[in-house]
Amino acid sequence: MSRPDSTPSPETSEPQSGQLREILTDAIRYWERRRIVYNFLLAAVVIIWIAATWPHFLPAFTWSSLVALVVLAMLANLCYCAAYVADLPMQLSSFRSLWRHWRWSLWLTGMLFAILLTNYWIADEIYSFVH
Repeated sequence: MSRPDSTPSPETSEPQSGQLREILTDAIRYWERRRIVYNFLLAAVVIIWIAATWPHFLPAFTWSSLVALVVLAMLANLCYCAAYVADLPMQLSSFRSLWRHWRWSLWLTGMLFAILLTNYWIADEIYSFVH
């Protein structure tokens, strides 16, 4: 009677524990370093809006608006985590080396979208209601 082999065959696409750890470490190292730039650029957009329209935003400086700002910052960082949804499956695929070379384009596209969304939110949802 033959025993089933305990080692996975090369044909299986299931990642090994070490490979999965390496992929997760690589993703965290890549994306979390760029999160600092992401937060800095979004904060710069907000500061530029306040500085450019200063007298108009003066009434908006209240405790409740600070709470809203913190909630919006948390939501922006939650949206940043969407990068992992795209990155991890691509790293587990056979396109890993190509993806690792081009994933900066995902970061750039996401960053530009976040800046656009921040500008829209301030211009349409916040700026118009501040009196």
